Amino acid sequence: MIFAVGADAYDRFMGRYSAPLAPRFADFAAISAGQRVLDVGCGPGALTAELVRRLGPGAVSAVDPSDPLVAAARERHPRVRVQLAAAEELPFEDRTFDVALAQLVVHFMAHPVVGLREMARVTRKDGVVAACVWDHSGSQGPLSLFWQAARELDPDVQDESQLAGAREGHLGQLFEAAGLREIEESVLSVSVEHPSFEEWWEPFTLGVGPAGGYAAGLDAKRQTQLRELCRELLPAAPFTLTALAWAARGRV
Repeated sequence: MIFAVGADAYDRFMGRYSAPLAPRFADFAAISAGQRVLDVGCGPGALTAELVRRLGPGAVSAVDPSDPLVAAARERHPRVRVQLAAAEELPFEDRTFDVALAQLVVHFMAHPVVGLREMARVTRKDGVVAACVWDHSGSQGPLSLFWQAARELDPDVQDESQLAGAREGHLGQLFEAAGLREIEESVLSVSVEHPSFEEWWEPFTLGVGPAGGYAAGLDAKRQTQLRELCRELLPAAPFTLTALAWAARGRV
């Protein structure tokens, strides 16, 4: 999936969760000084920023298939090499990096196993490939409550629960199919405070990703119904949501 939205819309919708996830994911991938790393599907640069903080801009490269998000990542990180590319066709030579990471990307790859194989191709022997995906199939992803309300409004709605890597153990299966070894899996957790219901809800109307596309595509009456269903499911503001992401890492 290619995100055609601007960086501000993405930040308001998912950046509020992906930014605090980035250091936890970098820890899981054992990012350490001296490594050369690739951020696959970097978006506007939530994980890129964490990698730059740890390694410096010269050690970080990034790719994304979205023109506006690549432009934003380049503006935010002018000393990082950010290129327009999909995970399935990475523009790098074999064995270029020590670590290749995909934060919240595998479930949007057109061909997840191909994308992971490409990440392995550009990673040195014994280097690390790591990825994480929100728990969309369970009840503890950042969008779970939204999709619960959407299913009440429309039982036939196509949510994100069947996407690649979105259920426990599936990332590990994809890693195995991609030929990675010494695969380890974990669950990462972030907690985000929302000062008001409106602050939580409004980003869903910006058309970002499958959830935003669904909300923005409703007529005014049904969008209002969806909004009020969400309000009923959430606690009184301010409230804190804890979101879980499945994570996997393997060696090349």
